[in-house]
Amino acid sequence: ELPGFYYDSEKNRYFRLLPGHNNYNPLTKESIQYKAMECKRLRLLEEEEKQKKKTTRAGLNSSMLLQKRQLGLLSSTSYCRLVHELKVNCMQRRKIEIHSPDSSVAGTNNFKIIVADVACERIFTVNDVEHGGCKYGIVNLSGLGKESLTVEMYDNLYFTNRKVNSVCWASLTHPDSHLCLMGIAETPGCASLLPASLFSSTNPGDRPGMLCSFKISTAWSCAWCLNPQADNCFSTGLTRRVLVTNVVTGHRQTFGTSSDVLAQQFATQTPMLYNGCRSGEIFSIDVRQRNRKGQSWKAIRIFHDSAVTSIRLLEAEHYLMAADMAGKIKLWDLRTAKCVKQYKGHHNEYAILPLHVNEEEGLLTAVGQDCYTRIWSLQDAHLLRTIPSPHPSSKDAIPSVVFSSRLGGSRGVPGLLMAVKQDLYHFSYN
Repeated sequence: ELPGFYYDSEKNRYFRLLPGHNNYNPLTKESIQYKAMECKRLRLLEEEEKQKKKTTRAGLNSSMLLQKRQLGLLSSTSYCRLVHELKVNCMQRRKIEIHSPDSSVAGTNNFKIIVADVACERIFTVNDVEHGGCKYGIVNLSGLGKESLTVEMYDNLYFTNRKVNSVCWASLTHPDSHLCLMGIAETPGCASLLPASLFSSTNPGDRPGMLCSFKISTAWSCAWCLNPQADNCFSTGLTRRVLVTNVVTGHRQTFGTSSDVLAQQFATQTPMLYNGCRSGEIFSIDVRQRNRKGQSWKAIRIFHDSAVTSIRLLEAEHYLMAADMAGKIKLWDLRTAKCVKQYKGHHNEYAILPLHVNEEEGLLTAVGQDCYTRIWSLQDAHLLRTIPSPHPSSKDAIPSVVFSSRLGGSRGVPGLLMAVKQDLYHFSYN
């Protein structure tokens, strides 16, 4: 690199780099980087369309797997995991047609967040609208195998112009019956528990109201507890504190922290709440105990070098996956408080981006700030696939994804759902 110059690889020569404050200057560092990124994205999209079948491991193909399985060289778990790896590499993108009872809603607003319920039968969507607020809707995935999706979105008087930082499904009266929303109006913010039946087309006149809503300081994260020892509770990660609320009794517990809590998840086998902070600290709280002054209620403590943006407990709850703002994804053994694996290739600088762990399929999925969706093998941290965004990369076009082997319920189709800008895409298994 020469100071004040940039090298154009196409023309094979140097050009003078003019000052960035000149509005008429097309040659700034940012514009050159953007052009290079866009060329790379278009090249990858072209390669994906041409190359129908590909593999990331030498010698890995379906006939070899089947042969090893028949010879007893592969266990059923390893066989299923490797078959999923093969299928992930062969996924092809197709655009989904969105239908809605209200024609003014479908396809007019940018997707901001999509979150699937436990059975992957529905996804909750948060869409940005022009005047600065958000619209919410539920997408029913039952029609996914029939080349279409049905979206039911209804305006909600409670949430006019309310932006959303974090969403999670809540199982109060039955599995995934409600939604926890952490919203920011101006100041203060608002935490709300919204019935999912509000988005159903049946009996529009008899819609249930919110079960729980209260004002809070800026909220960063939320989590619902499925452990019977802390029943009907949800947690809110706030600025320098954690608030655990029982939605039936209204009882609240506050735990003071030294940093903003950006990520949360409850354990299901024990009444523990895991928290990831802006300081890089990850700690757990036993929600049965009464809060006390000081830091003595923190059980497990592990540290990242940068702000923790997402945490995911693995099924046995001995391991925890965490991602941070330095783009590092680490797998921690909670029994020894040591990092046992690192998943390389993720890109992040300042965004709060989620992790998606599919343990049954042995896959980890994450979308980077560079708008690339990456899929790793959980077993050996091998990067299996990098999927470019169908739209040019920008801050407001980071895709939101859902991956499942059963999209649409127990008999659903496997694949990846990607929401970017105003479009919804399905990457289907062939």
